[in-house]
Amino acid sequence: MTRYLYYPGCSMESNARAYRDSLAAIAGPLGIDLREIDDWNCCGATEYLGLSRLPAYALIARNLALAEQVRDGSEVLVASCSACFLNLSKANHAMAESAAFSAQVNEALAAGGLHYTPDAVKVRHLLDVIVREVGLDAVRRRVTRRLCGLKLAPYLGCMVPRPDYDGRWTDRERPSELDRLLVALGAEVVDYPLKTECCGGHMTQIGPETAFAMIRRLVDGAERADADLMVTVCPMCQMNIDAFQQEMNAHFRTSYQMPIVFFTQVIRLAFGIAPEALGFGRELVDARPALAHISDAPAPPPEPARVRRPPRPKGPALPMPVMPERGDGAT
Repeated sequence: MTRYLYYPGCSMESNARAYRDSLAAIAGPLGIDLREIDDWNCCGATEYLGLSRLPAYALIARNLALAEQVRDGSEVLVASCSACFLNLSKANHAMAESAAFSAQVNEALAAGGLHYTPDAVKVRHLLDVIVREVGLDAVRRRVTRRLCGLKLAPYLGCMVPRPDYDGRWTDRERPSELDRLLVALGAEVVDYPLKTECCGGHMTQIGPETAFAMIRRLVDGAERADADLMVTVCPMCQMNIDAFQQEMNAHFRTSYQMPIVFFTQVIRLAFGIAPEALGFGRELVDARPALAHISDAPAPPPEPARVRRPPRPKGPALPMPVMPERGDGAT
């Protein structure tokens, strides 16, 4: 077992319980020992950083300071929530980049008897740990039910691959890590160019019409790619696309029914656990009917990750825009 420090974040105890439970179910088989840091606090989500920089980073850095205190040979702090991963990474980077700012943050932390040394811990996302530390070969060895016939759209959201301070991802716009993991489970990965586009975050509370348009674009893209499910690594993305899909349908008078589940649920499904035990069915857009597409065909030998690209549409390309003529003769 490889030991990691673990920061769960608030959503794992509420709307992302399926993520929490399925992570607990795959950790042991994959040799991951997650040691939750004691007395952690909310990372502040996304808004607080735009309101007051120093208090926001002090709030985040408190978790880094707690992790530094209990390192005990493990310098990696794993975050399963994408917003938490981004905030923890940004706080560490901001303090490492500026000694003056680091001193200000530590002055705030000192009020609670804490101190954080920049780069004392390395913040990693759970997906990165599974793909690079555990390895895809180890994942394949645990598969007892290959997900043949299941077409999956890999959706990371906007916060995991960018800004990528440590150069962990293959590409900031179209990273392949989630694709390759899903292929290792035997699933068919559809070509999904929107995999790092934003789901809207808290825009559903600020500008619902804008949020609904963003969600519709993502769901429509997955449907056009003929995906059975969208698979995500982010609790915020899962909640937005699942919880607001019906409101989006009502707004646009559409009838999309695209389930979105966590990648840990799909991993454990391939490891042979019943879907209900992994949280399938807790979604508002039920993912269980899509699981009927899994075939019982014999498992073929592992192959390199390949991405299925849909055929190019027939017919003429979209016309180029033409600027209207102005009344003074200019264009």
